Amino acid sequence: MLSRQLTDALAREPRTWLVTGVAGFIGSHLLETLLRLGQRVRGVDNFSTGQAENLEEVRKALAPSQWRKFKLMRASVSDLAACERACAGVDFILHQAALGSVPRSIEEPLQSHDSNVTGFVTLLVAASRHGVKRVVYASSSSVYGDEPRLPKVEARVGRPLSPYAATKRIDEIYADAFASAYGLQTIGLRYFNVFGPRQDPAGPYAAVIPKWIAAMVKGEAACINGDGATSRDFCYVANVVQANLLAATTRNPAALGQVFNVAIGGRTTLNALFGLIRRRLARRDPRLKSARPVYGDFRPGDVRHSHADIRKARQLLGYRPSHTVAQGLDAALDWYVRNLG
Repeated sequence: MLSRQLTDALAREPRTWLVTGVAGFIGSHLLETLLRLGQRVRGVDNFSTGQAENLEEVRKALAPSQWRKFKLMRASVSDLAACERACAGVDFILHQAALGSVPRSIEEPLQSHDSNVTGFVTLLVAASRHGVKRVVYASSSSVYGDEPRLPKVEARVGRPLSPYAATKRIDEIYADAFASAYGLQTIGLRYFNVFGPRQDPAGPYAAVIPKWIAAMVKGEAACINGDGATSRDFCYVANVVQANLLAATTRNPAALGQVFNVAIGGRTTLNALFGLIRRRLARRDPRLKSARPVYGDFRPGDVRHSHADIRKARQLLGYRPSHTVAQGLDAALDWYVRNLG
């Protein structure tokens, strides 16, 4: 949920926004929220991972007058000419475009670098040339790497454990460099295991929640990598939308040039997560009460535990998570069952 203060401020003064990766899971949620708030949105996506179905779902959820304020560009953020066109006349950029998978980056490090680093630097160049007010960009909890202490505090990062983690850490460094060299305002958001509607369960790089739900509603076994004691700070997508809009519109000078954890600020083991999902699905199909996971090997590049300290985002951005893990699952379950079953 967005605060009344934030929604009123946006309604009073509509702006032009650029959302990269707009057809993706998080990008489409940002698009829908901005259009509901009367904003003008330009979207960029090359559909390498984004889905046209996500945009169609947004279109159906909105009034025609809201949808008309959206313009789509089919292009890659690694294309400077396309980024120049996209940034012209834009007030704020919410940068979500990326190849966002640790296993994929291990198999395809060059593609991850091109999308996540070259694409980001290209966008920063275009933004600085066209006077964009602020760039809010998606970083990742993976930058904490082998830093063992919990909870994760923004000032303490470790050695990256995957090419994906390295690309996101490099992005943070480039954001600092562009702020220093060109005066471009940037804010980074380190996402922790985001979940919610429109998250793709297909393929070898699928996120765990939609993948498990898709398997269970089809009567298949959900696979847990490792012993199930691995823990994550799972974060419902509405919390991520809130953080992006707060970061884009904050007038707190202390927030500029910073990176913030975006999470709930707690830990859920994979075993506990399986139990939460099973209980909810069993209400619809009692046969699932007896469902058991299948345990496999640990994935290379994965960290054992992840738990965010969100005090900095609370203090400097006014971030207040609106959904716990359980509340997020409750909010998303109908979509998951309808679309993944």
